[in-house]
Amino acid sequence: MSPKSRKTSRSARRDWRSPRTKTAPDVAILYGWHTVKAALENPARRLRKLWATENAARRLQEARLSIAPEIVRPDFIDRRLGPDAVHQGLLAESDPLPSPGIEELPDDGTVLVLDQITDPHNVGAILRSAAAFGAGAIITTARHSPEATGVLAKSASGALEHVAMVTVQNLARGMEELRIRGFQLIGLDSEGDADLDALNLRAPLALVLGAEGKGLRQLTRATCDQVARIELKGAIASLNVSNAAAVALYVATRKLGAA
Repeated sequence: MSPKSRKTSRSARRDWRSPRTKTAPDVAILYGWHTVKAALENPARRLRKLWATENAARRLQEARLSIAPEIVRPDFIDRRLGPDAVHQGLLAESDPLPSPGIEELPDDGTVLVLDQITDPHNVGAILRSAAAFGAGAIITTARHSPEATGVLAKSASGALEHVAMVTVQNLARGMEELRIRGFQLIGLDSEGDADLDALNLRAPLALVLGAEGKGLRQLTRATCDQVARIELKGAIASLNVSNAAAVALYVATRKLGAA
């Protein structure tokens, strides 16, 4: 092999290990059994490519998903995602799902508003809880929020296909639009004025959560109707934001169901 050929080969391998250099920004990366299976079952999701190991392809057939993936070895997917990704033999590229507007949200349920929560693991876990409790949407900003792809999609474990992701340019203005739609805006903070469980919650309801450490920004807090806390009896006075979202959704679902 000539020096030029060796240089070209090494360059190609580097690009292959870093798919972000080869993947367009309008392509969502999905991997893992629950994530990819849910995407295949979603008629609104348009897949562009699907790779599967022999074992994973067999599982897709057993699940009666009529799809013909390209069969590859596990190390093929490892090279695309990196050695730490738990892909379970499945990797897909798809179009991103459409982001509805606030005016399209149903006015009889609960939504979550995320104030600059940037960790994709946390946002993915919040999505999973939102899907479990039947929340209608998650509202984030275009900046200071992770994209609905890769680690976020894997952490959501298929919830991206069931919970709408609404992206706004300005969170405070988006919250005001929710207020015009009739939403009650309840911020969550460990030092909130009232116990969330003691509030008179009503639908439609927007639960507003801030980033780890920083909490709600001043304008976000001021835009809420009320800022509440989750009453904790133990030695630790605060929860991880994804755990706080799950508890808040449980409280809201129970109280709205009893109303």
